[in-house]
Amino acid sequence: MMRLLVPLLFGLVGAGILISLGVWQVQRLAWKEGVLEEIETKIAAAPAPLPESPDASAHKYLPVQVTGTFGGGALRVLVSRKKVGAGHLIVTPFETETGRLILVDRGFLKLGKELQPPPPGQVTVTGNLHWPDDRNSSTPENDLDGNIWFARDIAQMADVLGTEPVLLVAREMSQPDSAMTPLPVDTSGIPNDHLQYAITWFSLAAIWLGMTGYLIFRSRKPAQGTDP
Repeated sequence: MMRLLVPLLFGLVGAGILISLGVWQVQRLAWKEGVLEEIETKIAAAPAPLPESPDASAHKYLPVQVTGTFGGGALRVLVSRKKVGAGHLIVTPFETETGRLILVDRGFLKLGKELQPPPPGQVTVTGNLHWPDDRNSSTPENDLDGNIWFARDIAQMADVLGTEPVLLVAREMSQPDSAMTPLPVDTSGIPNDHLQYAITWFSLAAIWLGMTGYLIFRSRKPAQGTDP
């Protein structure tokens, strides 16, 4: 009896731990979905004036509307879009009516297309403030001399273009930028893998129980060559 009890207890305890991890991931999934819903609500809210002192914690994703003129110079951030291919995000300096200089992400320009000047004259830009996390351990350093950027490093961009370290990702412009495809801020880039993790833990629990059952079944069979 003991030879069956030990693997049974081992199997139940192991399965219990794996199931608890799966339940925890389901709870995390519900939490993450709530966070994403809050962010989407914030992104879609009515635009506000540009804050006096934009803050990454308080104002990330804040909808903002500014009026002013685009300046000279454009930084090209190398990116790739699914089903479209490689291209650049074009970041240009923008001077507001109040004389503030900020960065505006005008959108996506497919590789090979000629970069056109930004819309002339006074333009109203509606978008969202963003502090993107584009850089990871494998991201190359930006090539400032060649104007090839691999991440939207706001402080470095602001230093190169002489603006505040504030990035407005355009959603709409009063004068459309015909060569650009706007890539407004959304939640698609925020990872939410908790469902996959939950499925993995529950699957491991099922495999664990199956192996335990098989071990118990084998333990109950009399060894060959022994008397019944």
